[in-house]
Amino acid sequence: MRAAEDLWLTVRQRAQGRCEYCLIREAVFLFPHHVDHVRAVQHGGLTVLENLALACPDCNRLKGPNLSSVDPDSDQPTWLFNPRRDSWSEHFALEGAFIRGLTAVGRATVFLLQFNAEERLKLRQRLLRLGLFP
Repeated sequence: MRAAEDLWLTVRQRAQGRCEYCLIREAVFLFPHHVDHVRAVQHGGLTVLENLALACPDCNRLKGPNLSSVDPDSDQPTWLFNPRRDSWSEHFALEGAFIRGLTAVGRATVFLLQFNAEERLKLRQRLLRLGLFP
């Protein structure tokens, strides 16, 4: 059990307490963030540091076991953002509290994880005004 706790702590520290998908801080979220398998166990993903990411409950729930989605611009199947191999700033841009997908990967991830759903956007706007986002 201790090894699992150490792994979780390492994932949290590496992410600096932020969701590695939408950047929301765990400290300001109502519920604790989850350790997400980037590649789900059901798809052969292992419970190792290289396959784990910190995800807020919203991103974790919406991502589920998905590895891909559809780029809404091209209507083509596209891999999702992988925090272990992809650079956030290459695929996304912050425009205030709005998260824009810059690439097919970014757009597919924004779409599937509903980054800009009304309630998520309002939360990030409030946090931005308080200096707590990103």
